[in-house]
Amino acid sequence: MGNFKQALRSIDAFPRAEDHLLQKTKSGAFVSIVGLVIMATLFVHELTYYLSTYTVHQMSVDLKRGETLPIHINMTFPSLPCDVLSVDAIDMSGKHEVDLDTNIWKLRLNHNGQIIGTEYLNDLVEKGHVAHGHDDHNDHHNESDHKVKLHNLDDEAEEMIKKVKHAMANGEGCRVYGVLDVQRVAGNFHISVHGLNIFVAQMIFEGSSHVNVSHIIHDLSFGPKYPGIENPLDGTSRILHGSSGTFKYYIKIVPTEYKYISKEVLPTNQFSVTEYFSPIHEHDRAWPAVYFLYDLSPITVTIKEERRSFLHFITRLCAVLGGTFALTGMLDRWMYRLVEALTKPNSRSMVR
Repeated sequence: MGNFKQALRSIDAFPRAEDHLLQKTKSGAFVSIVGLVIMATLFVHELTYYLSTYTVHQMSVDLKRGETLPIHINMTFPSLPCDVLSVDAIDMSGKHEVDLDTNIWKLRLNHNGQIIGTEYLNDLVEKGHVAHGHDDHNDHHNESDHKVKLHNLDDEAEEMIKKVKHAMANGEGCRVYGVLDVQRVAGNFHISVHGLNIFVAQMIFEGSSHVNVSHIIHDLSFGPKYPGIENPLDGTSRILHGSSGTFKYYIKIVPTEYKYISKEVLPTNQFSVTEYFSPIHEHDRAWPAVYFLYDLSPITVTIKEERRSFLHFITRLCAVLGGTFALTGMLDRWMYRLVEALTKPNSRSMVR
């Protein structure tokens, strides 16, 4: 039994000297304090690194069918009143919608960009249906009512022309925001004055070259946002001075799934964009607009949040703390030898 204990002691890698054989110095205390501060700092860093998450990107074929594509819009047109702006959409399936009324708001802005009025496009459409509705008890008056409506249409057009010209003279602008739900196929949507009657538009602007489609894109996205997403058109500003034209944004949409560390899945979309501007001259028949032409990628990107393993954390922690301890030990020995070398000649000269 005694031989076993002796053999066990012989493999001790950390032999200890007796207390009276140990020498404590001021330089050793200084190095110890510095080493403890460094180790505490590195420990906090490694713990933060372990608790943080990182993302892994995977790609696969997009298998989604029959879903809609949400388009979030938030744009300002500083030179066009809300009465003349419309949001139109068309897709490859042949569906064409003019002056969309799906959760779209228009905010009237003064020349300083402050809100002076609000319009909800769906409310405007409902009002139009009410105004043009028929009463079953008055069917025998249909012909006379039709003539009155034709007369009122001219009065309404004249009133609108005066209203829009007055708004333009006061520098009124418009902010358009909301969500469009479109078919999940290639298509485009655009914001323009195309919702106006051509003759009314001509009387208001006196030619297509005078329609200023300067705009600021505050937000344009195709789904909810996830951590780290960058929408390339956010904050885009295109201001025209003395000329007009059509802006076209060609957008490539990439279906994306973001999987949180909690296993929650967020379906959304990323996109890339290229831009083209076509100027309009005095006698051109085309009217300026801001087009967003989009197409969908057949590839889905899956982004997964993951956390590093605890074993990985322990391994890095041992390496960092052990390396710091070894380095401070070497530094202590060097400082002790340096101090000893500097003080030893002085002590000898004093003896002599």
